[in-house]
Amino acid sequence: MTRREFLGTTIAGGASVMAGTAFVQKLASAVTTSTMKSTFLLGGDLSVNRLGFGAMRITGEGIWGWPPDRENAKKVLRRALDLGVNLIDTADAYGPETSELLIAEALHPYPKGLVIATKGGLTRPGPDSWIPNCRPEYLSQCVDKSLKRLKLERIDLYQLHTVDRKVPIEDSLGALKKAQDGGKIRHVGLSNVTTQEIERATKVLPIVSIQNRYNIEDRDSEDVLSYCEKEKMGFLPWAPVGGSGRGSLTKSGNPVEAEAKRHNVTAVQLALAWLLQKSPVMLPIPGTANIAHLEANMAAARLQLTPEEWKEIEGKV
Repeated sequence: MTRREFLGTTIAGGASVMAGTAFVQKLASAVTTSTMKSTFLLGGDLSVNRLGFGAMRITGEGIWGWPPDRENAKKVLRRALDLGVNLIDTADAYGPETSELLIAEALHPYPKGLVIATKGGLTRPGPDSWIPNCRPEYLSQCVDKSLKRLKLERIDLYQLHTVDRKVPIEDSLGALKKAQDGGKIRHVGLSNVTTQEIERATKVLPIVSIQNRYNIEDRDSEDVLSYCEKEKMGFLPWAPVGGSGRGSLTKSGNPVEAEAKRHNVTAVQLALAWLLQKSPVMLPIPGTANIAHLEANMAAARLQLTPEEWKEIEGKV
């Protein structure tokens, strides 16, 4: 399944299962900036809490247009910061544009230390439709427009949303390097790439993060994760709990449901906690438009199991 196919079917990127366990009740309100201690130094100078927030699902159905309840979307964003999130991932294609606009409406002026990562390189001709355009001149425009929508003077992390097979990756990244040299971008990341593409990219400019599909059931990007560990790049797994199709952990009967119940958590929480323990460079960005789901997601950062327990869980997936 491609990213474009998944984006049209995924359910609440990080949590579409309402959690009501004793674990959630105890910890959802306890996950604050002071308790979320697991951090990563992104690009060598941006300290981020490793459990972030993906802002794709605050848009309308089909990742298109404004959400049904615009004020609720802004409340979700503010609550994410209350719970210790200081890494928000978005893209110009989410809406399109509405995710970035909502972030600015809800959070600007931004608190010190908040890292907003956005992306460019996918166009949106309609709901659930995603078409690559990584031509240098187009990407240059994307950077300028994201800066304006987000009300930023410089974007901390700008990610190439995909690799356009019609455009050499070196040409696409050349435009981002110019933007970086011009002070519009601090760091550059890549999304949906192979290790070979990463190596080509690093010959153009430094790459600080990779965003590929990855979760406890779908580990096709294991080699990319290993590369990130070796090079100390952040790894932002999209579809951290799968979707409505292959690898869905949001529905009853999913592969980790029994193990989750045994530990008195939801499958979504177990999947997020698994990602956090999997690698020190892992930066999950689960997304939701529901405050209760958000609180349940953030509570996953507090789940601690032994290495033997994690090994047993992996063996059953």
